[in-house]
Amino acid sequence: MNTMFTKPETIEKRSFEIIDKEIASRCNVKARSPLEYEIIRRVIHTSADFEFYDSIVFTHDAARTAFDLLRSGIDLVTDTMMAKTGINKTLFSKTGGALHCFMADADVADAAARYGVTRAAASVDKAAALGKEMMFAVGNAPTALIRIHELLNENKLDAKLVIAAPVGFVNVVEAKELFLDADIPCIIARGRKGGSAVAAAIVNALLVSAYIV
Repeated sequence: MNTMFTKPETIEKRSFEIIDKEIASRCNVKARSPLEYEIIRRVIHTSADFEFYDSIVFTHDAARTAFDLLRSGIDLVTDTMMAKTGINKTLFSKTGGALHCFMADADVADAAARYGVTRAAASVDKAAALGKEMMFAVGNAPTALIRIHELLNENKLDAKLVIAAPVGFVNVVEAKELFLDADIPCIIARGRKGGSAVAAAIVNALLVSAYIV
């Protein structure tokens, strides 16, 4: 067994070298800004799935907008504790914003049961009730995306950007496609693939770009 690469920083560096080489050789290379490329390569690093190079789309200059929003101290809402846990807390603390996940809150569970909706949808309602500007990172629940879209259309949610990256088979593709024509910037992992780790990787790529020179 070859144990040449044993230090974490060495492993990560070598991993990104391999990713860059394989993107150049096997992907349908299209024009990407440096920030978009950094986001995509970090998602590939998390998932080992090169299909994300083509499936991740950015609307309304979303990568740069997300970068600026995080630097401005905007609150970020995730749809799972896994995504929240996966976000680099040391870097996020530099933003001055708050990081939220309401899925385990008792009032969210009560609201979901009362209205016959998912806790993910009820979590979006709780976020909207804060009355603050925010961005969302959705990696699991298409019902969260659907509710975000509904509240945006009703002017009841001050969402400035959405990361739409849930994984699955039911309503997943359709929920993501809602945001292709949304008026706000969106980072969308089209198709069935995604996940909490992917959503967190997108946020982390932005944080690394914003706070590590």
